[in-house]
Amino acid sequence: MDLAKDVTTRQSYRWTQSTWTLGAGYGEQDSPDHHVVAIDYGAKQNILRCLAATGARVTVVPASATAEEILALNPDGVFLSNGPGDPAATGVYAVPTIQGLLAKDLPIFGICLGHQLLALALGGKTEKMPLGHRGANHPVKDLETGKVEITSQNHGFVVLPESLPEGSIVTHVSLFDGSNEGFRLKDRPVFSVQYHPEASPGPSDSHYLFERFATLIEASKR
Repeated sequence: MDLAKDVTTRQSYRWTQSTWTLGAGYGEQDSPDHHVVAIDYGAKQNILRCLAATGARVTVVPASATAEEILALNPDGVFLSNGPGDPAATGVYAVPTIQGLLAKDLPIFGICLGHQLLALALGGKTEKMPLGHRGANHPVKDLETGKVEITSQNHGFVVLPESLPEGSIVTHVSLFDGSNEGFRLKDRPVFSVQYHPEASPGPSDSHYLFERFATLIEASKR
C-alpha cells in the first residue's frame, strides 16, 4: 500500500528549524553551507532539524517530485525520507526519480522507506518481514567500526543484501535477527540505513550519520 501519497506535503517548502539545546530551545538555520532537498515520503520533523543542524538549507518536496524538478532546485545533496508504506507501491514513481538522481552522482542519504527505495532503484529487492521491527531498543552493529548502536525502528519490510548490485557494501546489521540495517556504495557518495537516527534512543549513538552526509556533500562540492 502506498501510504506515502497520503502523508506527503502537497507543495514544496523551506525548513529552517534545527535541533534543540538546553537553555536555547530549537535553533534556526540562517547561515547554511549547503542545500539539501528532502523528498517527503512522510518525513519526521526531527530528521529535518538534524539536517538543518549540519549546516543545510533544507527544501522539502512532495513524494511525487520528479528528478527534473529536484535537479532544478540545484541541490548539493538529496535526502530520502522515512515513509510509511510498501516500498514496491511507492517505488512505482519514486524509483525512476531516484535513478535520475543517481545518474547525476549527487550525495544521497536514505532512512527507512528511503533506504528501501534506494535499494530498489539500484536493482535490489525488498521483502515483507515475518516479524517487523518496532520500538526504541534495537541493537544495530556498524560493521565498519564494530560499534553497536541502540536504535529506534518502525518497519515491516527489509532490504535483501544479496540482491544489491556489485559495489554495494553492507554497513549495518540487526543484532536481533541479522537483517540488513544499512549499506553504502563503494565509489559513490550514497548510503542509507533502515533505522531512525533522529529518534535518539541511544541518545546520540547514530547522529554521526547526518554529519557523514554533510561531509560527503562538502567533499562533492570540492
